[in-house]
Amino acid sequence: MNTIHRTFSLMTASLFVGAACFAQAPVSEPAPQSTAISQVGKSADERLAKSIADLNALREQVAAEKLPLSQQLTGLEERVTQLRKDSDRVSRLVDAGALEIASIKQEIKARQDELSYVGNLLDEYARNFETKVNPVELQVCGAAVANAKEATENKTLAMTDRFSRQTTFVDSSIKRAFDVIGGTRFAGVGVDVLGTVSEGQFAMIGPIALFRANSGLAGLAVPQAGSDKPLIRPLEGDLAPAIGSLIATGEGTLPLDPSRGGALKALVQKTNLVHLFLKGGPIMWPILAASILALAVVLERVLFLLNEQRKRDRKSLNRFFGEVEKGDLNAAIAISKQTKDVVATTLGYALENREDSLADALDYAQSRTLKRYRRGIAILDTIITLAPLLGLLGTVTGMMGSFSVIGGDLSSPGAITGGIAEALIATACGLGVAITCLLPFNYLNAKVEEIEGDLSSASAHIRLAFERVERKGTKSSHGKSSSSHAAPVAGGA
Repeated sequence: MNTIHRTFSLMTASLFVGAACFAQAPVSEPAPQSTAISQVGKSADERLAKSIADLNALREQVAAEKLPLSQQLTGLEERVTQLRKDSDRVSRLVDAGALEIASIKQEIKARQDELSYVGNLLDEYARNFETKVNPVELQVCGAAVANAKEATENKTLAMTDRFSRQTTFVDSSIKRAFDVIGGTRFAGVGVDVLGTVSEGQFAMIGPIALFRANSGLAGLAVPQAGSDKPLIRPLEGDLAPAIGSLIATGEGTLPLDPSRGGALKALVQKTNLVHLFLKGGPIMWPILAASILALAVVLERVLFLLNEQRKRDRKSLNRFFGEVEKGDLNAAIAISKQTKDVVATTLGYALENREDSLADALDYAQSRTLKRYRRGIAILDTIITLAPLLGLLGTVTGMMGSFSVIGGDLSSPGAITGGIAEALIATACGLGVAITCLLPFNYLNAKVEEIEGDLSSASAHIRLAFERVERKGTKSSHGKSSSSHAAPVAGGA
């Protein structure tokens, strides 16, 4: 196209130049003027012919170049049309995609709401599951419960991870339901009545949880608050070996309990002195020795007092006083040796050993008799004082054990309660021994005071009678000073 424009420009310029030359040619004489005109015309014709030839060449060139350009233009127009169609199709696809994205977003939000609702239900189920099942089972499914509870609390977890943990817990809870229906066994850890943690085997039979330690101890697993380690209450009688065999082999018989475990728990929770003694700790052995010694002393003293009471003879004592008042001391001594009355024998011993002083002899005989009656009372007095102190010592040692556990492993509340139980049991037993010994102690002291009063009265009676005899003997010696046959006081007084 540029070539065509240039060609037309050249032709136009040639025509204008020829016309100008023709116009400017001077008018001369006719002959030479016609020659010049002819030459100019000839030149113009030549130029015109050349221009026409060039024009034709250009026309041919334009015609040759127009067809490809037309074809190219047609192809470009067709391409533009196709691109417009594609643009329209893409626009429609974009609009449809935008609508689909909005629908997908709404569906995603609905699914998220559903997952949140289901997650809240699963979280509530996990928390209720932990409170409904036997705490013993948490040793098996406790990790799944903890993961399910942590899934809702941990905000950094993805929704898929959170839902996966919760569904894993649901699977384990369903498996647990099927296992418990027919009874299940699993390994675990229990705490005995002394606070010792033992490994062994659990057996869940309905609501009843049984345990058999590797050492052979078998009993009922009683839940402890705040711990997944239950307290093992041992069973006695024929139940212990039967239950131990049932847990070990998975086969055996279990007594029917229509109270859903209540009767068995009541049977286990009965007070057992042996268990209380063992739970009281090592300080219970001195308390036991003190109580046995106190019991022996009380029995010996009671038997002694009953025997002495049986030997009392008021008739012999009256005859003894009658002979003393008569002045026949030898007869009185003979009566005291024949009778077993404690007052008569004591006074007879004093009269028999009156050479230096009757008063000293009476005091010695009285102290000698009272010593027999006071035997063992000092032991009871010591035990009454010692037993509460031993109980207090048990309290201190038990609390020391509890505080040592608190300072160490907090995962064993059974050991903490075991130390507190040791303190309370030792204190109660010490006070019980002291209170029990206090009653016979006061009774024995009352009996000693009673016999001491009898001896004091009898000694005073002897002194007065002896003085009257001496006064009578003195008067007789003064009234019959001339007689050489005055009789002295009987018995060499």
